[in-house]
Amino acid sequence: MANRSANGMRIKISNVDELFNLSGGTEEKDGQVKELPLDVLHPFSGHPFKVLDDDKMQEMVQSIREYGVLNPLLVRPKGSGGYELISGHRRKHACEIAGIKTAPCMIREIDDDEAVLLMVDSNIQREELLYSEKAFAYKMKLDAMKRRAGRPRADGDQNGSQVGNHFDRGVKSIEIMADEVNESKNQIHRCIRLTELLPVLLERVDSKKIPFGVGVELSYLNYAEQDVLLQVMDKLVVVPNLAQAVKMKQLSRDGKLDEKGIVQILSKEKVQPGAFRLERKKIDGYFPRDYTDEQKERLIYELLQEWRLKQENVEQEQDTECIPFSSSPLPPHSLYLHFVYENIPTQRISSALWR
Repeated sequence: MANRSANGMRIKISNVDELFNLSGGTEEKDGQVKELPLDVLHPFSGHPFKVLDDDKMQEMVQSIREYGVLNPLLVRPKGSGGYELISGHRRKHACEIAGIKTAPCMIREIDDDEAVLLMVDSNIQREELLYSEKAFAYKMKLDAMKRRAGRPRADGDQNGSQVGNHFDRGVKSIEIMADEVNESKNQIHRCIRLTELLPVLLERVDSKKIPFGVGVELSYLNYAEQDVLLQVMDKLVVVPNLAQAVKMKQLSRDGKLDEKGIVQILSKEKVQPGAFRLERKKIDGYFPRDYTDEQKERLIYELLQEWRLKQENVEQEQDTECIPFSSSPLPPHSLYLHFVYENIPTQRISSALWR
């Protein structure tokens, strides 16, 4: 009995704060959730996702007013003081609008690359991301993954060489990322290309004034060429189509693209802003995930061509099977015969007349 009592004395019953890792003390532990003032929370460096005062933000503000912040913000200590937000920029803004001064935050001690990966992964699955948001998020994530992919050294350790190969898994960073974000490798690279556009051109891609595929091709122009292109577009009130963008890309690679060439290319076929376009969300579900935009476009044209030929065949068959009323030899005053000639194939009419 004495031994049992001695053993029982060693058992420590945790209180609620300890069970859920909540603390109001000054000591901070990795993974601890703590109520922090909003003014000590700083945006993530290079945060690619926009915080908009839209209807969804107003819904979040109303929810926070009624129920508080249900999911803690994710932060890490800054060397210069305060905390860097990893996840929760929109929740912090909603708290500010609601007049709330503090928010629950999970404090993590993590390095820069892990912080980037957590920041991107916590936002990339949001609906209706802008092209610019996805482009910079993909770039940040891929760069961080490459830095974390170490090449084995002779001592069995791993270095931090930015080679992009995960030797323990036998795959490259881009392949792992493609599985994680549910995009093809080619599509990821195309999205990242948009980061090479001038901000004003990228904004037009976001607003769909410039199609995504055209924006990708224009990203291969240097900044001086893009600036000239922008001036010509505004002057002529045109938007390049894909063929024109590819032509300018080729001339730029050859070092032969100048203002005169841009004017000549864009003047051949003016494409007005607001031209007919297909929405990616509506058609992507009909194609394999690894199809490029060029493959999708080619297949769409082939299917449209096939459909047009079928329509022409149907029209020809209708023309040969039915006699138009205008050429009918029957008395026009007969409503019955009018109906017969307008709706019954020729063979049936002939047999009916001479039976």
